[in-house]
Amino acid sequence: MSESMSVEQIVDDCVSYWVDTGVGATEAAEMRTELQSHLHEASAADKPLESVVGPDLEVFAEAWAVETRGNAHRVHPVEVAPAAHAPHERQKARASAGIGAFAIGTVALVAALAGFGPKESDVSDMAVWQWLWSVATVLLAIGEMLTAGFFLLPFAIGAAAAAVLAFFEVVVPLQIATFLGVSIASLWTMNKYARKEDENTLPVGATWYINATAMVVEDIDPSLGTGQVRVETEQWRATTDIGTHISAGTRVRVAEVRGARLVVEPMEF
Repeated sequence: MSESMSVEQIVDDCVSYWVDTGVGATEAAEMRTELQSHLHEASAADKPLESVVGPDLEVFAEAWAVETRGNAHRVHPVEVAPAAHAPHERQKARASAGIGAFAIGTVALVAALAGFGPKESDVSDMAVWQWLWSVATVLLAIGEMLTAGFFLLPFAIGAAAAAVLAFFEVVVPLQIATFLGVSIASLWTMNKYARKEDENTLPVGATWYINATAMVVEDIDPSLGTGQVRVETEQWRATTDIGTHISAGTRVRVAEVRGARLVVEPMEF
């Protein structure tokens, strides 16, 4: 989808697709109104329009149209849905902030130790430690580039921190302690934030919301096509396949995503 597309262009393209692929005029008009509402809400919240329709507008339009006209015109897999990326973006922001805080903290610690840490009185062997930590940093960094995962990178960071202290002639025990401490802290940070980014990458579009817990904020009546739920801070139109009315205030589970609407069921269902 082009980043320069306006709300009206997106809506018009979707409606044209729906009509051309068998969606009735009445249903297409209702879908137009609903889509406009979501897009305007995203725009008002300074979110990209892609957060509603995803990167491929045709995929989004097809996914929503399936429930209206059946499977006869389906051209994409059933699991394709709109890309609702807001929770994922928040997760990315938290990971970036966590890694950034660790980096700043590590630099500040090493600078403090280099400037104020106890100095080695006998510096005759300091060149050995300078070379040792420098070579270890290079070898570990190369090893990290040649292997998968982040296992060697934390130790390369620890060795680099120790090398800085060696060049400032800080006592050897403190160099070793810094290597161990920074390596362990780096390893913990990588596991908590960097790998979580890969684990939480959206598989396809709004499937992020599948199995999420939501709160009904407007009665869900599938016969009338009404109902809204709140997932975290996001509010979405919702429906249900259980054939009964779901009252506002009910906690529900997101079972499926259809177009710009979440399909939910009561938690005890």
